[in-house]
Amino acid sequence: MEMEEDQNTKIKQKRSLLILSCILLTLGNCGGPLVMRLYFIHGGKRVWLSSWLETGGWPIILLPLAAAYYQRRRRCTRTAKPIQMKPFLFFSSALIGLLTGLDDYLYAEGVARLPVSTLSLIIASHLGFTAAFAYLLVKQKFTSYSVNAVVLLTMGGAVLALHTSGDRPKGESEKEYIVGFFMTLSAAALYGFVLPLVELMYKKSKQRITYSLVLEVQLVMCFFATVFCTIGMLINNDFKVSFIHISSFIFIFTDDHFIWLVEFILLHYEFRMKQYQYFN
Repeated sequence: MEMEEDQNTKIKQKRSLLILSCILLTLGNCGGPLVMRLYFIHGGKRVWLSSWLETGGWPIILLPLAAAYYQRRRRCTRTAKPIQMKPFLFFSSALIGLLTGLDDYLYAEGVARLPVSTLSLIIASHLGFTAAFAYLLVKQKFTSYSVNAVVLLTMGGAVLALHTSGDRPKGESEKEYIVGFFMTLSAAALYGFVLPLVELMYKKSKQRITYSLVLEVQLVMCFFATVFCTIGMLINNDFKVSFIHISSFIFIFTDDHFIWLVEFILLHYEFRMKQYQYFN
């Protein structure tokens, strides 16, 4: 009876986590691009800052990690370790994190130039890239559903490419629109490569995948992605401008800061929940 109760409790916990992840993914997936685009519509120019905000919320992961460690300590005091990740996973996650930082930049460049509707359709093509790279890297077979998805998304992108003047924002040249189109497509392709690469990393590590281990991997990935974007901000002198805005933030909560705050939260949870749902 006790074993059945424990099993039912675990199932309920997994379902609760799944429902929570779906809610957060929906909020991030829908609200993230809208808020980021809102920043650029209001005259925002700092692409590196926007890309930094996509993974800059990595310290938030420390909270569920601490809770997971506390639970492990309650179950087994002696064998519980604060860090489960082995060196192979750490260095692999760091490398993938740098690729994620590049992907953040490409995505932010696309948001700066394209309307959200067009951007969403192009970025959805990452499902096709994910299926292709999953076949090449982890030998995941194609199904009729994945083939249909790849064909439909490719056709959608091709139609958009043929009608670049139809939904181009006012005041934006055709050249900028095309650059935004290919930047977004590159972001989709790179993200489609990153997800199977993470799965390959887990297989090569030969470690048991747990919720806390996935959180540790995401923490390292987000940290190194943020480092990559921070270097870009330093080169672009974004910190000089950002500190001026932050000092004014102490006295007045401007529209830009509100947009940054909402974008910071939504995009971070969108990234986290996409990773979590891919492996669950």
